[in-house]
Amino acid sequence: CPCFYSSLKDDDSGDHDQDQGTPKDSETERTEDEDQSLSKKKVEQFWRFYSHMIRPGDLTGHSDFHIFKEGIKPMWEDDANKMGGKWIIRLRKGLASRCWENLILAMLGEQFMVGEEICGAVVSVRFQEDIISIWNKTASDQSTTARIRDTLRRVLNLPPNTIMEYKTHTDSIKYVCRLFILNDDVLHPMLAEHGKTSMDW
Repeated sequence: CPCFYSSLKDDDSGDHDQDQGTPKDSETERTEDEDQSLSKKKVEQFWRFYSHMIRPGDLTGHSDFHIFKEGIKPMWEDDANKMGGKWIIRLRKGLASRCWENLILAMLGEQFMVGEEICGAVVSVRFQEDIISIWNKTASDQSTTARIRDTLRRVLNLPPNTIMEYKTHTDSIKYVCRLFILNDDVLHPMLAEHGKTSMDW
């Protein structure tokens, strides 16, 4: 699970301009310059990692790539994720590498403009399609999820008719639990004939 995002620290060790101009103006200019400099450094660091990584589109079979902020695990039940959800985009084969790269660059460049809401992203390589998802902290914040959706459409250059689905992590957990119960109801009578339970499966 490659986690570039957590490795890209803000480096504020450079020299600062000592110009004694108008305090507010010079402070604003310095802040804007520093933000641009940090963003550039993040992208440069990312490329140093990414240039050595295999691209999602070059993978075969069933594979997942994760990129999450430091301290956040790619798990629904993680403290940062448990009240959140994810936007899901299903892609036809051949688009995953470009879309994944554009998504990561948008995250590093903070193009989503939603503060600390973005937790991470996942690309899932499957046999007939590929799936990209971006996770955020607060599923109930509709204005934030809408902004993330609109930014995704823009940075991935998605056609207007692209289907995008938002799913809360709570719903995902409920679905898995229902699926497990259903499978257990089906498997239990079959396994009982052989003196086993679903825990032995």
